[in-house]
This record gives sequence, C-alpha cells and structure tokens, in this order.
Amino acid sequence: MKKIIYADNASTTCISENVLGSMMPFLTNNFGNPSSVHRLGRDAKKALEEARLKIAKALSCDKNEIFFTSGGTESNNHALTVTAKNELKKGKNHIITTNIEHHSVINTCRYLKENNFDITFVKSDHNGFVNPDDIRNAITDKTALVSVMYANNEIGTIQPVKEIGDICKKSNILFHTDAVQAFGHTSIDLKESAIDMLSLSGHKFHAPKGTGVLYIRNGTDIQPLIYGGAQEKNIRAGTENLASIIGMGTASAEAVNGIDEKNKLTAKKRDYLMKNLLSVSGIRLNGSHENRLCGNLNIMIEGVDSESMILTLDLKGICVSGASACTTGDTEPSHVLLALGLTPQEALSSIRFSIDETITYEELDYICECVNDCVKKLKK
Repeated sequence: MKKIIYADNASTTCISENVLGSMMPFLTNNFGNPSSVHRLGRDAKKALEEARLKIAKALSCDKNEIFFTSGGTESNNHALTVTAKNELKKGKNHIITTNIEHHSVINTCRYLKENNFDITFVKSDHNGFVNPDDIRNAITDKTALVSVMYANNEIGTIQPVKEIGDICKKSNILFHTDAVQAFGHTSIDLKESAIDMLSLSGHKFHAPKGTGVLYIRNGTDIQPLIYGGAQEKNIRAGTENLASIIGMGTASAEAVNGIDEKNKLTAKKRDYLMKNLLSVSGIRLNGSHENRLCGNLNIMIEGVDSESMILTLDLKGICVSGASACTTGDTEPSHVLLALGLTPQEALSSIRFSIDETITYEELDYICECVNDCVKKLKK
C-alpha cells in the first residue's frame, strides 16, 4: 500500500503518541467515574481537573472558566441558544454573526430566527475578511450577542477578534468566537481579550474526536444546554468523557509548546506549495495570503470539478478536501466561497490543502506533480 500524504488537517488530525499514552491508563485500570467518592473516582476527578488546568494555561484563562463538551458544534450551540434565551428576558432579540461562519453557527442562527430572533449576517469582503466597523454599525439597542469566528475553516482567514471584542465590550454586548480552527495555529490569550465565550474542538489539534471546550468568562450569565446531573458545575450534564478529556489536555499543551516556531515552519511550507501550484495554468488562490492560517491553502482550478480532483488525488495517496468536512455529501457550492464572490461553478472547482509542520518538501513536490498531472487529465 502506498504511503498516505495527509493534507486535510482542517478536517481532523491524528492523535499523537503522547496523547494516546496519557489516555491509556484511563481506558484500563483508572476507569473511575469523576463523580464517585471512592478512590478510583477521586483519582479520576484529580486527572480531570489537571486536564482542565492544562487547557486553561493554553488559553491563558482561569480553569474554572473551562467547560468540557462533545466538540465545537455543541459548544457553539450552547453559547448561542442559551445566551439568546437569557437575553430575550431582558428584551434583547438581535444577534449579529457573519455570512462565512461554520454551519453550526449559521444553522443555529437560522433556528433562532424561526423563533422570533432578528439575525444580522454581516458580509465579508472578497478575501473573507470581516470589517469591525460593519459589526459596530450593525449593533442596535436590541443586540444580545455577537458571534464571529476566530479563523475560517475553509479559507483560513483570521478575523480581527480583538477589535470586535472591544466594540462589544464598549456596547455591553456578549461576544462569542468559534476558535475551532484557530487554536494551535495562532496564539490565544483570553486574559488580554474581550471574548466572553469561545469554542474549541479537540480533534482539530491532535486530541480524540468527541471532545470539546466551551470557555465562559467568569461573571457571564449562562445556563445548561443539556440537563441532567451536576457535572461541569451544573453547566453541562453527563458523565465526562474522561480518557478523551485527558488526551485533550495533553494535546492542548503540545499545541502551544513552540507554537511560533511551528507556525513559521508551516507557513514556509504552505508558501512553497502555493508558489508551485499557482504556477499551473488555470489555478488561482481563494482568499488573501495575509491574515490567513499558516497551514491553509484554498485554490480554484478552472474547468475542473473538485470532487473529481479529490478522488483522483486520493488514488495517488493524497488526502485533501473541498469545502468543510461537515458538508460532505452536499452538492451545493460552499457558502464561504460564494461569499467571496466566486460563481457556483468556481466554488465547485475549489479544493483545500491544510498542512502542518510535519509534511516534508518531498511530499509537497509530489503533491504539486500530481495536481499538475490531474489537471491535465481532467481537463481532457
């Protein structure tokens, strides 16, 4: 079997050896329930809180502001729906978000719109960048919440979350950001920001699938989304996914260790890939090179169907994707690429490479060679 070259880290990542090693004791001998009062339960609770502390340190926040969830989708749903319900009691029924958010935010907002909330979808520019002034101008006295993603999952655009957070703080409006794609690829310091709530998904930074975090700033009015027991300080009911949370704690520490050096190396390799691919006739970049995640490269290949390209590259041992992995099976063009001004056909001719620092230049050369060959073949 030929070696797999993985260039789809924005969809998911493999767990590292250290992550797996930290999990194994809690899948075997140390299998206690953190809510139990006996020795195994106490040991499990101690490990759970150590993982919480690791994630808090990685985000520069207090550990009692970290709540474990099943992933980014749950965290986004929790932040939006519960906040909306709370703020409605105060006479506020307006939510501001953008037209390039992840579906877990957009579809939650659509649900809220069907339930008497007024939703403003602020438009990005042709590079996928959201202007903070557009957020400021959309605010009314009925605005309950602003939700703008930290970095886009398809084109990698890093948004001005600090400026947007400051605008919200001055207006006394809660600010939520979906940081699922950003964590581990850009430094996040919550003590130095005006972010009230932030969502993470473990499998995007080498932790197991089915793990996530909702950061809730101390003093923020929040209630449960899932009702049941008293886990997570009565905010998220259900027995904790202990072994996977332990793994996520380990992965969070690894993600921020040497982050600047890793990101510089990844960006250098991304630029090498970009330079070579853009030299192929009919290929152009989607989005801007600036304000972009270091490992993200989204390109449009004129006259080539992205699904055909992805499958052809797969036969050559290369894993890439089209739009978000969450839209697999959806024949509609990416809403993010349409928001940039691409035609439906151009959006359906686009593919995303998402690499990390471990990919080699030899592998990048092979990707470029295969893309060039595939373009020639598919155009025929």
